[in-house]
Amino acid sequence: MTLRSALAHPAALGLALLLMVWGFWSSPLYDIDEGAFTEATREMIASGNYTSIYLNGRPRQDKPILIYWAQAASVHLFGLNEFALRLPSVLAALAWVLALVRFGRRHLDRETGLIAGLLLALSLYVGLIARAAVADALLNLFLALALFDIYNDFRQPARATRLRVFVWMGLGFLTKGPVAVLFPFLVSGIFYAGQGRWRDWLGKVLDWRGLLLFLAIVLPWHVAVYLDSGWAFFKGFYLHHNLDRYGGAMEGHSGGVFYYVLVAPLVLMPFATWFLGLLRRLPRMRDEPLDRFAWTWFLVVLVVFSFSGTKLPHYLLYGMTGIFLLMARYRDDPRRAPLHFLPGVVLLTLFALLPWLFDYLARHTERLYEKTLFIEGVQRFSGLELGVLLGLLVAALLAGVLRAPLWSRLLLLGFLQSAAVAFVVLPGVMGALQDGPRAAALYARAHGRPLVFYRVHQPSVSLYAGQVIRHDTHPRPGEWVYLRVDKLEDFMKRPSPYRKRLVFRQGIACLVAVEAPPGRGGG
Repeated sequence: MTLRSALAHPAALGLALLLMVWGFWSSPLYDIDEGAFTEATREMIASGNYTSIYLNGRPRQDKPILIYWAQAASVHLFGLNEFALRLPSVLAALAWVLALVRFGRRHLDRETGLIAGLLLALSLYVGLIARAAVADALLNLFLALALFDIYNDFRQPARATRLRVFVWMGLGFLTKGPVAVLFPFLVSGIFYAGQGRWRDWLGKVLDWRGLLLFLAIVLPWHVAVYLDSGWAFFKGFYLHHNLDRYGGAMEGHSGGVFYYVLVAPLVLMPFATWFLGLLRRLPRMRDEPLDRFAWTWFLVVLVVFSFSGTKLPHYLLYGMTGIFLLMARYRDDPRRAPLHFLPGVVLLTLFALLPWLFDYLARHTERLYEKTLFIEGVQRFSGLELGVLLGLLVAALLAGVLRAPLWSRLLLLGFLQSAAVAFVVLPGVMGALQDGPRAAALYARAHGRPLVFYRVHQPSVSLYAGQVIRHDTHPRPGEWVYLRVDKLEDFMKRPSPYRKRLVFRQGIACLVAVEAPPGRGGG
């Protein structure tokens, strides 16, 4: 069996999907994003309020309700753990890839559909959001399904297909809001106008059955959240987290107009140069309706987010699904093997150099928090882990000289990169960052102690501790204070009528018990 035939076999797709989600059940939840989503889900279950969203006892208005419902349903089935909390994202990512394979098979051919699925599953950022207990995998699924059915209806109009578009947009709206409608609306409008069929498009957009279906999906929860908490969610989400997020940078996530041009190679690793080679076909997109549709999809997302005040790398993925299909369609275009292998080999080389890089950084920083993380990194990327990374790097170099089509060797490189991320890089990084906070929270929970945050915001600690944790610089006797290692000295020196005793320290996480002096009572 040749490499080309092996990659065209469904088993290759199965392996890629396995690598895409491998280990999702084991790594600790990361802060702030996963911690915030999952702690809000825990509080939803604990309170029995499945309408309004709260985080550490305060309203959370970042996202609509669907991801929390999905996580809550999974927790009810499998318990409160990483497996259950990440399972909705894993299932959404798997469905996203399979939907692309099916779409490619329908409009092109079986092999092209499979290769498009491989490209999607093996790309760096897709694997990261597939394992994350956040809303992005779910949103990407609904965006892809909506736009696939828009094109399906363009090629073969059918009422059922058209109505499904409204279903996907409604579910996407409940996942992340107006963005789930904005992109299907803009992409389809521009595409149909380019075909001289804008009146046809207008009729589809204003289909009263579809609009009623959309409202039937979206309105009930909006009415319920209004009855539960008034206008607070609408002001917080639609005005602040949508309009303000687009108009200005939030939470430090800013960037210039060329931000996505610069981060695209990282998002698409190890296929960045494959994508760049596809750009040569952009002037010819008028020749094929599918090409025009995929490019319109990508360019609309690129332009909209390039002028957004808030920028994050994974936003680009909202427009990449169709591009992966075009990369598969024109897979024989790339020619210069060394150039195309360079990004992936450089990334694997950086992975293999991590223990030395962390050691250098640990020796050249005076900041205790960073130094602690770097020392943890040295420990986690030495020994067997380093051997695995070096072995994968050697395999990548050997793949570059195989006698096989370039696209097949690049996909092989994608498998090697995904294996490195799944088995070594992601567990190591997540462990260094979050093993300490998880262990501290579980330690406090086992001892039945109420926690207080001191100059830190780590919602995953609330999740693992199973309690709402307030922020307080003046904790009371009987409480344990959770803080980072770099805040420990500052806290211990603060004047206080109570005794302070360090009871736990692991990695970056510390717990300090606050106790009343002898003879004064207290817990």
